[in-house]
Amino acid sequence: MIWIGGTLVSRGKGGVYGERMIDGMRIWDPYRSKLAAYYYLGGTLDLLPEMRVLYLGAANGTTVSHVADYVEVVYAVENAPRPMRDLLAVAGRRKWIIPIMADATVPETYASMVEGVHLIYQDVAHPGQVEIASKNSPFLEPGGKILLMLKTRSIDVRRSPEIVAEDAALQLESRGLFIEQLLWLAPYHKDHAAMLCRREDGVSGAEGSNGYSPGK
Repeated sequence: MIWIGGTLVSRGKGGVYGERMIDGMRIWDPYRSKLAAYYYLGGTLDLLPEMRVLYLGAANGTTVSHVADYVEVVYAVENAPRPMRDLLAVAGRRKWIIPIMADATVPETYASMVEGVHLIYQDVAHPGQVEIASKNSPFLEPGGKILLMLKTRSIDVRRSPEIVAEDAALQLESRGLFIEQLLWLAPYHKDHAAMLCRREDGVSGAEGSNGYSPGK
C-alpha cells in the first residue's frame, strides 16, 4: 500500500468523488471507504498489481476506483440501478474496471464473465452475508482470500455486534473459510468488522462446488 506522511493514497486520475490529491496521488478517505479504514486500523492484506479482484457490492464506485488504481482488474458487481449509473461513469475512466449488474446472491448469473480471482472483496448490506461469501468462494484461485466487510446491523439488530461477528466467524469456518484477521472499523464505521478469510479446502476458483465455473 502507498502511504505519504501517514496518509493512504492511490495512483490514478482524480475527480471520482471530489477526493483531494497529494503529490499527484489520490487521498483514500477512511470515512468514505471501509477498505481504507481497514488499512488505517492495521489491515495486513496488500493490493498487488497482478491481482484480479471480484468486488461484491460495488455501489457508486468510490472504493472500486481506488482498488483499480492498485490491481490488474476489478470485476465490480452491483444490482441497484442508480449506483450502477455512477459505477459505469467511474468505469468509463478506468479500463480495468468491469461493471456487472447482477445479484451477488446468485453468482452463477455472472460466472461466465469473471475469471478466477485472487481476492473477493465483499461489502453488501444483506442478512445472508456469510452465505454470499460462501457462494462466491469458487471464484478464488488457490491461495486467494476473501475480505468481508461485515455489517452486523444488517444481520441482526437485536444482538450485539460482537456476538453477530462471532457467529459469522463460526459460520464461515463451517464453510471452509477461516478467519486470518478481524478488525473492528470504529471510529470510521460503527458496528462494522473487517474479516479476512482464507480457504482451507484447496478448491481453486476454476471449478467450484456450487455447480458453476468462472469464465476463462
